[in-house]
Amino acid sequence: MPDMLRGLELDEPTAAILRRFGFDRPTWERLRAALRAGWDESAQRVGSDVAPPPADSLVRVPTDAETRARHEKRGLEAIARGEVGAVVLAGGMATRFGGVVKAAVDALPGRTFLALKLASIEVVAKRAGGQVPVALMTSFATEDAVAELAKPHAAARTFPQFVSLRLTPSGDVFREADGSASPYAPGHGDLTFALRSRGVLGDFARAGVRVVFVSNVDNLAASLDPVLVGMHLEGGAAASVEVVDKVKGDRGGAPAVVGGVPQIVESFRFPPEFDQDRIPVFNTNTFWFDLAAIDRDFDLTWCRVEKKVESRVAIQLERLCGEVTRFLPTRFLVVARSGSDSRFLPVKDVPELEARKGEIESVMRAIGVDVG
Repeated sequence: MPDMLRGLELDEPTAAILRRFGFDRPTWERLRAALRAGWDESAQRVGSDVAPPPADSLVRVPTDAETRARHEKRGLEAIARGEVGAVVLAGGMATRFGGVVKAAVDALPGRTFLALKLASIEVVAKRAGGQVPVALMTSFATEDAVAELAKPHAAARTFPQFVSLRLTPSGDVFREADGSASPYAPGHGDLTFALRSRGVLGDFARAGVRVVFVSNVDNLAASLDPVLVGMHLEGGAAASVEVVDKVKGDRGGAPAVVGGVPQIVESFRFPPEFDQDRIPVFNTNTFWFDLAAIDRDFDLTWCRVEKKVESRVAIQLERLCGEVTRFLPTRFLVVARSGSDSRFLPVKDVPELEARKGEIESVMRAIGVDVG
C-alpha cells in the first residue's frame, strides 16, 4: 500500500478509490486536526461587513428584440470561432435517485438528463457552425456510468473531481456498519482545481477556448444560450453568475457585497444577524468564466458539513464553487425562472422530476432539441 494510505486501516475497495481519484492526504490530515481541535464555525462564515448587491449590479437578460439580437450575434460568432467550451457538473454521490447516477436517469421518456444536456449544447453549436468541447465533471461514484453515457458524443469527455474520507465528529475515520471507511466527493469547489490538474483547462486553451460555461446536469434549462455568451463577453468581467428572483422557500447561495467585494455567498456562510431576505435574488449555480481567469489556484474556504450515514452523523469537509467569485471581478445576470425561456429548472429527486417534466419538455423544444 502506498505511503499516502499507510496507517488508515482501509479495506481494499476504498483504498482503490482513493488511489484512482486523487485523495489529498496532507490536506485531509490538516482538516482532521482542525476538527479534533474544535472546528471554528465562525471561520467558515464571511465577515460582518456584508450588504445586499446594489440594484445596478443585477443585470437582467434583455427582452427587447434589438438588444437580444446584438448579444446573440456576438455569442454565435464566438461559438463559431471555437472560443466557447462547456463544463457539466455530473459528480456527487448518486444518492437521490435510489443509487442511480442522476445523469443516467430519464428526464423525459427515453432521454436521460445527460443526453438532453449534451443535445442542447450540440444544437447550438450546429446552429453557429462551430464545435463546443464539453467536459463532464464526475466523481468516484459517477465516473464510470457517465463515461459510458458520453461515448456517443465525440465532443464530450469526463474528468473526475477528487475524493476524501468522512470523519466522525471527534475526527476519527468514519466507518460504516461493515467496518469499511466511507469515501465522499468534497463538493463543487473542486471544479477549477480538477479542471487544471486533469488537463482539461490546458486542452481547452490549446483548442482556442476563451469562455467556459458551467452548469449542473440536473438543470436542463441552463442551456448554451448565445445571448448569454454575448452578455458575458460584452460585460467584460472575468465571471458572470446567473441568478433568479427569489420565491418563498428558496435556500442557498446569493450575491452579496462582502468587504466591498461582490461575490456569491452560501446561506450558511452569512453572519447569523444578517437578514438574507434583503437580497432579492438567488444563485442558480450556472457560471460563465473567462478561461484565463480560472487558470490558477484559489484559496477557498473549507466548510464542515454534517451528513447522516446509516443513521449516524458523519462529517464532510467541502469547498464551494461559488466562492471563486470572491477572487474575480463578477457580474450577476438575472435570468428567467419560469416559462419557455426559463434557465432554472433544477431537479433534486424523483417527485421534483415528475412535477417538472412538462416544463422540461417545453424548455427543450424552445432550445431546439427534438424531444419527439
